[in-house]
Amino acid sequence: MRLSRRSLLAATTAAATVAAGPSAAALPAPDRTSAPSGGRRLRTGFERLAASGYSLLAGDRVGVVTNPTGVTRDVRHIVDVMHADDRVNLTAVFGPEHGFRGTAQAGGSEGRYDDPATGLPVYDTYLKSGRPLADVFTASGVDTVVFDIQDVGARFYTYIWTLFDCMEAARLAGLRFVVLDRPNPVTGRGAFGPVLHKEFATFVGREPIAQAHGMTVAELALLFNKEFLTAPVALDTVLMSGWRRSEFYDAAGLPWVPPSPNMPTPETALVYPGTCLFEGTNLSEGRGTTRPFELIGAEGIDGSWAAAAEGLGLPGVHFREAYFSPTFSKFQGRTVGGVQIHVHDRAAYDPVRTGIALLVTARRSWSGFAWRPDNWIDKLTGSTRVRTLIDAGATADEVVADWQGDLTEFRRMRGRYLRYR
Repeated sequence: MRLSRRSLLAATTAAATVAAGPSAAALPAPDRTSAPSGGRRLRTGFERLAASGYSLLAGDRVGVVTNPTGVTRDVRHIVDVMHADDRVNLTAVFGPEHGFRGTAQAGGSEGRYDDPATGLPVYDTYLKSGRPLADVFTASGVDTVVFDIQDVGARFYTYIWTLFDCMEAARLAGLRFVVLDRPNPVTGRGAFGPVLHKEFATFVGREPIAQAHGMTVAELALLFNKEFLTAPVALDTVLMSGWRRSEFYDAAGLPWVPPSPNMPTPETALVYPGTCLFEGTNLSEGRGTTRPFELIGAEGIDGSWAAAAEGLGLPGVHFREAYFSPTFSKFQGRTVGGVQIHVHDRAAYDPVRTGIALLVTARRSWSGFAWRPDNWIDKLTGSTRVRTLIDAGATADEVVADWQGDLTEFRRMRGRYLRYR
């Protein structure tokens, strides 16, 4: 059944496998109907797949790589929906960092278990790649691996590298891979920030892409498949309909489910590509507060830092002197001083430039400033350049200017894989 279905689909899916997206024969045409408000109706990749009767998955044993963000607009999980539908043979689930049901904190996962709601076996992908991950896919008995996770648009957010690793593992296992697209919540208007240097590749950045990549997961899958995988995997991408690159998440009409415990809102995702850099310092990045990545601080910092940051006149953002006491992570249970970021113009705001400016002013305003001893900042930024330039007294604009050549090259490559206007 599987081989004959593949023969029938070969002609229609070849273009999708190489470059574009789902074949016209496999899925309904993009929905151009209006929402009740008179606006466009965005349909996710899963919505379009389900509307087709799961035709792209017909005859296959299917495994899904997903987490709590894999939901319909009425917040039912796609695993529960597919498990209850006779038109798709869902046989396994694969959980990333934080787990399929999202119970683990940063740097953790849920391990191997049977899902109580569906009885499906759940396999752990976290920190697995290459042949060991391919062996997990093989042991699960699936024919096709489906990926549906909400990304936040930053290179060091690990789900896009779960995507990369699972694509490579599916190739090694001889399986097909299907990516169901969702919006980039901070828009796809452009790419910003330094580009990873390959010698700094880790799970927070496998390949040379920009710190804020400005792509959807389906677009990234196309780029990975053509540019970075050892050899291409048999790939189908189910694109959204009704999404525009300039739109923030609140225009999508979709519910926001925290992709990880410290990403509570789309506003968190907006600042995250810049302020996550404070993970590489001895300052708190706001973990353990209700505003992670919007609150930054440390013991001994006073209002001079907020004043220095505000004095730069950065577009789209203000900085408020703030005091807080994290309930876990750095400075747990201790009162620290610092800044709260207030974005007032999302279209003008550049999160990466803002993050660099905060690093520069923090180092100048607070004598206790230090990088993490393991130089984690180099893994986050993708090279030694940001750290060494700031240590040498460079301004934020000088640091930003340093990566423009690499960024221009990435933007050229990125442009070949963009699929939305």
